[in-house]
Amino acid sequence: MQIIDDLIYGKGGASDLHATFYRPAAEERPLPVILWVHGGAWMAGDRLDDDHYCRRIIRAGFACLSINYRLSDEAIFPAAIQDCKCAVRYLRAHTSELGIQPDKIGAWGPSAGGHLVTLLGTSAQVADFEGTGGWPEQDSSVQAVCDWFGPTNFTAMSDFPSDQDHRAPDAPESLFIGGPVHDYPDRVAKANPITYISATTPPIYIAHGTNDRIVPLNQSELLYDALKAQGCDVTFERIQGAGHGGPGFGADEPLFARCLAFFKAQLAVS
Repeated sequence: MQIIDDLIYGKGGASDLHATFYRPAAEERPLPVILWVHGGAWMAGDRLDDDHYCRRIIRAGFACLSINYRLSDEAIFPAAIQDCKCAVRYLRAHTSELGIQPDKIGAWGPSAGGHLVTLLGTSAQVADFEGTGGWPEQDSSVQAVCDWFGPTNFTAMSDFPSDQDHRAPDAPESLFIGGPVHDYPDRVAKANPITYISATTPPIYIAHGTNDRIVPLNQSELLYDALKAQGCDVTFERIQGAGHGGPGFGADEPLFARCLAFFKAQLAVS
């Protein structure tokens, strides 16, 4: 296994953006690559939190880039999605050095990471999300997305039972956009992945626990319905009895294997 830790993939404002790159050491041919985006309510988390997931991904024949991005206490939306797009552009600018295929990039993330990878998938033509982090000559689109229980429509989060007050000024969604979600409908619409869905949206695999009390199940149901309405390629799994991650979402559990199979099919991994 080849691991490049503390790689700098771009700039977030005045700060360096850090990542960890994983690759099977014995594989010499260029590989498809999965961008892993951690969760943490956009206010916490680190690229190494999900190291066990990334190691499982490379055992399946992929390379993997796990990134840090600017959190909401450092910079509000759209900073985080700009960083994600910078990471995709970085990958395309360094295909030879990293041994990856520029036309086979997937994105996967849980919770806030699920929101960001879904937004990455749906917003390919949104210039405001590109940012100035680096590699502007490169394309930031991805070819497949796996969204684990990510928010997709912030104003609808309070319509479903939850252990959080999603209307509160200090709710994660409010801190992410820079104010209470119900006071900033235009900003919320811009941050919602559902806003940008079109017939060109790449294939998306959605998984959500039926007992999730943090990000309500309706967030994935709304996303699924919007994708189906546009004729998009979408798979939606309700993980019965599962909560916000935890059991059902482990690296060695059946769901993870099905998500890997999805990426293998979409990115043509032999």
